[in-house]
Amino acid sequence: MKLTATYSVKLNKNGISRALKDTVDLYRKAVDFYISVINGEWDAAFCTITTQKAAVNTAEALSVATKKRPAVKYDFGTGFYKFPSYLRRAGIAEAFGKVSSYRSNLANWESSDPRTRGARPGFPKAGFVCPALYRGNCYVRVDHYTARIKAFVRNTWDWITVRLRKTDVDYILRHCQFRKECVPTLQKRGKCWYLDFPFQQEGKLHNTEIFNQTIVAVDLGMNSCCVCSVMRPDGTILGRRVLRLPREYDSLTRKVSHIKYAQRHGSRSVRRLWKLADGVNDDIAVKTAQFILDTAVLYSADTIVFEHLDLSGRKRGSKRQRLHLWKARRVQAIVSDKAHALSMRISRINAWGTSRLAFDGSGRILRGRESSKTNGNYSLCEFQTGKVYNCDLNASYNIGSRYFVREILKSLPVTEGQRIQAKVPGCAKRSTCTLSTLIRLDAELHAAA
Repeated sequence: MKLTATYSVKLNKNGISRALKDTVDLYRKAVDFYISVINGEWDAAFCTITTQKAAVNTAEALSVATKKRPAVKYDFGTGFYKFPSYLRRAGIAEAFGKVSSYRSNLANWESSDPRTRGARPGFPKAGFVCPALYRGNCYVRVDHYTARIKAFVRNTWDWITVRLRKTDVDYILRHCQFRKECVPTLQKRGKCWYLDFPFQQEGKLHNTEIFNQTIVAVDLGMNSCCVCSVMRPDGTILGRRVLRLPREYDSLTRKVSHIKYAQRHGSRSVRRLWKLADGVNDDIAVKTAQFILDTAVLYSADTIVFEHLDLSGRKRGSKRQRLHLWKARRVQAIVSDKAHALSMRISRINAWGTSRLAFDGSGRILRGRESSKTNGNYSLCEFQTGKVYNCDLNASYNIGSRYFVREILKSLPVTEGQRIQAKVPGCAKRSTCTLSTLIRLDAELHAAA
């Protein structure tokens, strides 16, 4: 599989901002031009095209005048004098993708029930697309810290020299020297301009048999950042690690309190305060993801298992503010990218009941105010047997167990799988599987062997 990572290099300010802004604005106008062309000629020329190369050739035949084709239906050169051909083709590809998506959504909307369908899909626009600077034609690297970019300067297209920030370039040279550097994209964030360099490398994921795998089962919580349990397919727990970031959570709570105080006293816009809170929240997500990766590397894990979390819909309850700030999906995305680079796999399981069912098979747990032993502490739970245990650790056991139960049953022949499910009924319904289910399943497999 191909793994892609993007690194941004900041361009030092030396009077080039105006030229870069004019370049991006003209590119977006070119994309809007071709959106109107492709949409107008969709039924006649573009509806049967499936590749970008064919779309580019067709659009150029309609809009670019040449010696053999002096007259065209839509003259692109009239409003875009000396526009670089590589940027033009990139704009056509971008416009074709937008119009294809719009036409598909429009067809689905027209075929749906008028009583239940929503608003008609809006006509596409270029929006905030940015140009890709193709090497040799629009981008030339002079040395490590200097490059030349073709930009729209003084009403014409010319080369300008840009200085790349040394710290960014040195970081890329240190971490990406064995990766393939792809075409950079010109981007603007805030008041600064960047070149985004994608780097590709070939990655091969582990293909270990399920009975030889070591996994890290991760429960992402709000009381503690995450709980990691290292498990084997027979139910053996090799290690347990808990990440708590009290300093970061206190900082986040304090910043949210400042937001509430400002809103109570009439402040309508608290963008600066929200930016500070988001910064702390991002820091928590990054540290949590790195902790999970470190645990997986420490135990040479083959797979990292998460819950499939559905965070859509309205949040209710006393912790709805923390649920809104919970960046579980961002943590999973960071871990997925880094794990694939280390040849590890990512898997997700059904999240229903992982925190509600005791790992020993005794049934539903008592949590918070439901138990007198926990005294309203939601990080602890009481089993039906009376034992008090860490709730997140219990959930991580169940997460890893459900992964192994699912993969073991998939690896067995159909008749053997049916026999095992008859002997261990608990593994037939995945949403009620616990660690005790996995242990009974392993015992039955050894008895049959």
